[in-house]
Amino acid sequence: MINDADKRATILKVVSRLLGWIYTIAWSASFYPQPWLNWNRKSTLGLTIDFPLLNVLGFLSYSISTCSFMYSPTIRDQYAARHPLSPEPTVQINDVAFGVHAVVLVVLTYSQFFPGLWGFKVSSHQTASKPVLGIFWGWQQQDPQDWAWIDVLYTLGYVKLICTFVKYIPQVILNFNRKSTVGWSIEQILCDITGGVLSLMQLVIDASFQGDWSGIIGNSLKFGLSNISIAFDVIFIVQHFILYRGQDDLTIKSDDDPEQPLLDP
Repeated sequence: MINDADKRATILKVVSRLLGWIYTIAWSASFYPQPWLNWNRKSTLGLTIDFPLLNVLGFLSYSISTCSFMYSPTIRDQYAARHPLSPEPTVQINDVAFGVHAVVLVVLTYSQFFPGLWGFKVSSHQTASKPVLGIFWGWQQQDPQDWAWIDVLYTLGYVKLICTFVKYIPQVILNFNRKSTVGWSIEQILCDITGGVLSLMQLVIDASFQGDWSGIIGNSLKFGLSNISIAFDVIFIVQHFILYRGQDDLTIKSDDDPEQPLLDP
């Protein structure tokens, strides 16, 4: 006979898996509007190159980390040794699917900044900023020879967190300077904030089910990503729907020529 505790556990597992796949779909869908917008406009103007560039580094790090926590016996043993009360990592198969899919889409978006590949209009000012290049340089200087493998993965997780935080800042500044979100897809933001909220809910449910809130700390990557994404998504929603509402390509000037609009009338 199934008691109330077992019923509750079963319900929480079902809800967790449902939330997991819904947020995976929402976050995965968020990668399509921007390259599709670039394709329709035949231009990357209005989008900072820092955003897709940091996405490439960030999601490569994320995918390596989640795949390792999911499939590596060594990593899972080391995690269990550090978290005896909740020895199972809270990483799930939907996290792995999301990460691998994301790598493909962010590489596609980044490639659109190369006119030789797509023939899109790219501003001469759309070059990677020095702070972003510094992140790439700093990441390559890591010396993990004295670390346990799980420490290497935690470092990759923090690389992803840094990329997620930094990648939004140039876009917020660009929108502010241009007083417009033209060229920046709001659809991707709406999908992103949906995924962030549901991801956070799943993590809390998983930790509650295990009866050990250290599971959240043990998956600080997922916890941090959700909160950072939600915070910046709110900023972009305010910019698009309130501060800079009603702008279009013909009213926003080009970065290269202030006398010309982004698109010819």
